[in-house]
Amino acid sequence: MSGNDKPEAASRVTLAEVRAAHERIRAFIHRTPVMSSEVLDARLGGRLYFKCENLQRVGAFKARGAHNAVLSLSEREARAGVVTHSSGNHGAAVALAAANRGIPAFVVMPLSAAEVKKRAVARYGAQVTLCEPTLAAREATAQRIIEATGAHFVHPYNDSRVMAGQGTSALEFLEQQPDLDVILCPVGGGGQLSGVAVAAKGVDPRLRVIGAEPAAADDARRSLEAGHIVPAGDPPTIADGLRSSLGDLTFALIREHVDAIVTASEEAIVEAMRLTWEVMKLVIEPSAAVPLAALLEGRLEVGGRAVGIILSGGNVDLDRLPWGQSARPR
Repeated sequence: MSGNDKPEAASRVTLAEVRAAHERIRAFIHRTPVMSSEVLDARLGGRLYFKCENLQRVGAFKARGAHNAVLSLSEREARAGVVTHSSGNHGAAVALAAANRGIPAFVVMPLSAAEVKKRAVARYGAQVTLCEPTLAAREATAQRIIEATGAHFVHPYNDSRVMAGQGTSALEFLEQQPDLDVILCPVGGGGQLSGVAVAAKGVDPRLRVIGAEPAAADDARRSLEAGHIVPAGDPPTIADGLRSSLGDLTFALIREHVDAIVTASEEAIVEAMRLTWEVMKLVIEPSAAVPLAALLEGRLEVGGRAVGIILSGGNVDLDRLPWGQSARPR
């Protein structure tokens, strides 16, 4: 990518920047509710609180980071519009943020992206370009669009403005439920987890912040153990939003602020997703189910503690649910 794929490349995300992001995006996002379930509390032996980012604009937490990034651009930077690559949620979020600012949006999506997510990105007004489902193809296609249009690149996660925006969910969470002992957050590229960790630890240093990822895509766990980024490759997980490798900016903040990374099996992810639908009547996507899945498998001792779980998104292809008749191959 060109030089603008790492805006403010070496800058660090701080609690002050997360607070400033919250003020900047407040008019364009939902203050999502926090919900609980006596059934799940009894099953797991703790007090669970769910921050419902599945009810956020575009159906995912990505609306926060995208709006902060797009609204932070100078008039010169924004003039030609914005471009990104995404498997879905970030693309839709950038499209909406661009529409709210009145500038064009160009979104590169892999051919393998869920149809519901392709439709959503187009519905928010972006020009969608499809490419082969590899990171190299996504980056090369986005670069061609940058060269043709002059649009400004907004990285899906490795961007300090995106990370600060994602952290605003933790600010709200701790205002709504100030007695949390732990916050569990999904981790793919790390934009959300890094922002949430900075905000949570900044507000309350005693809080434990835990990342959760599929066991089949455990590159964040392996990266922390190795002390350097271990690429994800193309992991075979149903949690399509968590297949990205960490970025250098997100990895640095996760190393500093995140207490641990836990994993969950594919079977547990499907169970947690279905359990959330059935018990809480909340539609969540597989990536959002990973933290609860890790708890169901005993990866973290709950033991009466107040555990906050971020339900990261709710964009699901209803024709391809991972259970019942619709799960059969076509």
